Amino acid sequence: MRISTKSKWQIALLLLPGLLIFGTFTLYPIIKLFYMSFFEWDFKNALGQSFIGMGNYREVAGDVYFRTAFVNTILYTLITVPGQMVIGFLIALLISQVTKFKVGYRVLYYLPVVTSWVIASLVFKYVFNTEGLLNYFLVNIAHVAGKNVRWLDTRWGGLAVAMLLGIWKGIGWNMVVFLAALQTVSQDLYEAAEVDGAGPVRKLFAVTLPGIRGTILFALVMLTIGGFNVFTSVKMITGGEPAHRTDVVLTWMYYKAFSAGKFGYSAALSFLITLALAVLAVIQFRLMQKKDR
Repeated sequence: MRISTKSKWQIALLLLPGLLIFGTFTLYPIIKLFYMSFFEWDFKNALGQSFIGMGNYREVAGDVYFRTAFVNTILYTLITVPGQMVIGFLIALLISQVTKFKVGYRVLYYLPVVTSWVIASLVFKYVFNTEGLLNYFLVNIAHVAGKNVRWLDTRWGGLAVAMLLGIWKGIGWNMVVFLAALQTVSQDLYEAAEVDGAGPVRKLFAVTLPGIRGTILFALVMLTIGGFNVFTSVKMITGGEPAHRTDVVLTWMYYKAFSAGKFGYSAALSFLITLALAVLAVIQFRLMQKKDR
């Protein structure tokens, strides 16, 4: 169909407000951030930034604290993503089999998703604090510990609490996604599998999982991006302590920008993480495409 000149102008005018908002609040900040990454942009040079080329990128690559934060982010993603997906899928599988109170179960498991990250993080911090609820239960009620455990004062303890919160928060989202996907799998395939003598486990791996492969890929990519973007929970629960050993990439970026004033460093770090996420997403898609062949 040929579109008249008048229709083209109408379409352009309708798109203009959205394009202006996108350009002002998304595209321009990205371009500006990329520009800043090549300058020594900090508090003392706020009015006269000096061009240093790849200096900020070299500083990021040689930063020991960044490497620790990057490893923490990788570990967080490797543990929370499979944890959310497996538990969410199993719950979706169970709910799809029940005949009563389906809506109630969905609401119950989805409540953590709509809970504020700040509130949930503060609750977990209160529970796992040295003088918190868990230690009170272990020492004063159950009498299984002689003294309070300092859960949040070590690197692995603080990260474990943040990971536990991440899994708990994400189960409901995965449950909804997989529940919708399970409804698209043809019942004829299950009946054919039963005729061939397949049991529940065989039907799971031969029918169910292949039938929702696209959804698995979607959830994997989205959760991986979310894992690399973890910020609020770590910031609220540990604040990067002790000595930045529980920092993740975004909390370390936040510290360098707004506490140390190294905006050029933070800009370079943000683009390196974006590049890493893009490469990781491409690898995930390629692997899934090979499995489909």
